Amino acid sequence: MGTASLLTRVQRLLRIRNQLARECLGELLATFVLIAITLGSAAQKITFYNTKGTIETSYLGGALAVMTGIHVAGGVSGAHMNPAFSIAMCLLGQFPWWKFPIFMAVQTLASFIAAAAVYALYYDAIWYYSNGTLTVSGPRETASIFSTYPADYVSLTNGFVDQVIGTGVLIVGVLGLMDPRNKPPPKGLEPVVVALLVLGIECSMGANCGCPLNPARDIGPRLFTYAAGWGPEVFR
Repeated sequence: MGTASLLTRVQRLLRIRNQLARECLGELLATFVLIAITLGSAAQKITFYNTKGTIETSYLGGALAVMTGIHVAGGVSGAHMNPAFSIAMCLLGQFPWWKFPIFMAVQTLASFIAAAAVYALYYDAIWYYSNGTLTVSGPRETASIFSTYPADYVSLTNGFVDQVIGTGVLIVGVLGLMDPRNKPPPKGLEPVVVALLVLGIECSMGANCGCPLNPARDIGPRLFTYAAGWGPEVFR
């Protein structure tokens, strides 16, 4: 009884009662899981020379990461995990504008932390693969583990259009799945259907720019690579 009572008291002390704090923590955890799995899939593919991962496993990892993130915080924060989705919800009047900068900051912070976690996880593999030099381009570049970079032939305009269309399809698809006036997926299968949507977009729109579809997924890890030694070249 003494141990049980102590545990109950500890749980009460650690319980977060503020609703905004709960939502921020949920969004932090969901985004962390999303980015950690996504970047980990890329790291496994690149650093092991496509022997323990392929473009297909990277796409699948990213899709399953979205599913997992929704399960982590869908009932707490809505599991936006994406500033673009948060803006869409604000425009539709389903999310207050004053929360948007808070959520965007949390999502970016979670992405930064996730990038650091993946770097620590694959530290030896990254340095072995890169021959001790962290580069953004070249045959042994490792920056693309963390952020997406356009193909050499893609212009700035084409890259912008690519992301507008890809992100637009994602948001329209998710909103359509959430609309009860349509034919929503069976209750409990929403995360799986969203993951399939993401997988479909990756398979059809990933060649030009790597299909980030998410400002936080790109900005947070890019800031990490800048701070971790890849330098200002990550922004060019």
